[in-house]
Amino acid sequence: MAIAPAVRARAHPPAARARPASGRRWLSWLLAGGWIAQVAIRLWLFRYHAGPVANPDETGYLIAARWLAGGPGADFSGSTFYQGGYALLLVPVYWVTSDPAVVYRLVVAVGSMAAAGAFPLAYLLLRRLEMGRRAALAVAFSAGLAPALLLFSGLALVDAILPTLVLGWLLAVHDLAGKGSAWAGAAGGGLSAFAMAAHLRGVVILAVFVLLVAALLVAKRLPWRAGLAALAAAGAVALAGMSLNGAVSAELYPSGPRDLAGLLISRLAGLEGQARAVSGAIGQLWYLIAGTWGLAGVGLASAAVAVARRSTPHAQRVVAATLLLATLGIAYASSAALPDEHRVGNYVYGRYLACVAVAWILAGVIALARARRVTVLRYGLTAATLLAATGGLAAWYAGDRLRTYAFIAFDFPEVSFLSGVRDALDMTATSTAALILLTCLTAVALLPRRHRLPALAAVLAAINIAFAADLAPKTAPAPGKDWLPYPPPGRVAVDRHVKWNVRVPLTYRVGWTRLEMYDGTPPSGACTAIVPPEAGPPPAPWIPTGEGGARMGWVSWSNPSCRS
Repeated sequence: MAIAPAVRARAHPPAARARPASGRRWLSWLLAGGWIAQVAIRLWLFRYHAGPVANPDETGYLIAARWLAGGPGADFSGSTFYQGGYALLLVPVYWVTSDPAVVYRLVVAVGSMAAAGAFPLAYLLLRRLEMGRRAALAVAFSAGLAPALLLFSGLALVDAILPTLVLGWLLAVHDLAGKGSAWAGAAGGGLSAFAMAAHLRGVVILAVFVLLVAALLVAKRLPWRAGLAALAAAGAVALAGMSLNGAVSAELYPSGPRDLAGLLISRLAGLEGQARAVSGAIGQLWYLIAGTWGLAGVGLASAAVAVARRSTPHAQRVVAATLLLATLGIAYASSAALPDEHRVGNYVYGRYLACVAVAWILAGVIALARARRVTVLRYGLTAATLLAATGGLAAWYAGDRLRTYAFIAFDFPEVSFLSGVRDALDMTATSTAALILLTCLTAVALLPRRHRLPALAAVLAAINIAFAADLAPKTAPAPGKDWLPYPPPGRVAVDRHVKWNVRVPLTYRVGWTRLEMYDGTPPSGACTAIVPPEAGPPPAPWIPTGEGGARMGWVSWSNPSCRS
């Protein structure tokens, strides 16, 4: 009885046990330090952000969070429905403060922390794919600086959390397929259902996950316990999300939101609509490849090979198929449901596939790092062909609309960085620059294998840092008031003829009361009325404040009875 401890001690001496424990501690410190560094970079990039800039999207999420926290709501009827899943994460911010500027700064911090979470998740996913610790840390940190993770982390948009959510989801899918883990199944089901509660793209993610679990169960590649755990978690979270979104819709969209589902069905029912959906999806794939410096093209090619090759490890094959299906499904469905707003982004757009961009960057790096040199060249050539083919097809279908429709710079940050053109879409210059970067990455991958991963991580980091420097504000904004109204405390009424780009951000700025929309005469109990410049003189007892003007799109009236 007394010999067993001594035997165990000789078999596992203290030094041998201490080394792994010490290594784990250092790894934990490196992951935590890397996460903090990623957060700090984002907070510096968005240090001047003090309010929504992407309207109505940001305001839609912020008002939903404000209402869920017990504050005033709004009426967004007829607008796109901004779902409650992401807004629910912002509710604690409103428990801390109701000041709109402070709220927004805290939301930037929340988004930065969530986006920075992609770094440790990318590391874990790379380790699952049998990459060494040091290389996985370097590649994960470099990928964590990708545009898809930087652009939206400083904005009140669901896109700030979706890339991180997708990485966590893929990690759960890998463990579900590889280990048959019920915990991984529950995590994958919960994450996919939460994605559905947060954005319509999540419907595709949930559908792919359910199909995956069903296929694995039918093929007897998954224990029933794990499969039932996955489906039960997905169903429970989906029901909770539907209940949440039903409450948000009833309160903030009393007359109903824009019918994107109806538009999706009508598009899919006709050849013209199908052509629009397919061409838009192809345009999104072009943007995905260009905006990841060609790595997504390499990743797409390697994933297709992994799915087709029977020798691919089962878990890796499942992850590759899952990511491919989710990517193509999101591109197709989002393009089919996107209203034609006469903007270039209707035909070539990057935001909807940004949620999978980091995963494809990791796939591309892994493929270049592990392939033989001749295969590296094939991957590079395939990615270049995909870039040229998708760009050519998207440009052919859109035609002159890429020049005559509205170009909104917010839709094209990576494209503007690559082409150097800030006020128009130059697909040729963008594709050329992306091909140059892809060539650099492919050339680095021709190095001896022991040098490839450090070199690939360094080149990827250099490109992403250059993009971040281009994105960073060059000067601080001028102090003083902006062009929006600053109404004093009290009830605020807004004429329905005031343009939406005034009404929507004002809904967020006025955090103490719900805006009262009216036609004709302002409500008698209101203290401030915001009216269009052509409204003429105010009726008694209202008096003009002298604020606003035709250039700003509004003027304000004051009710003297509120001052008495």
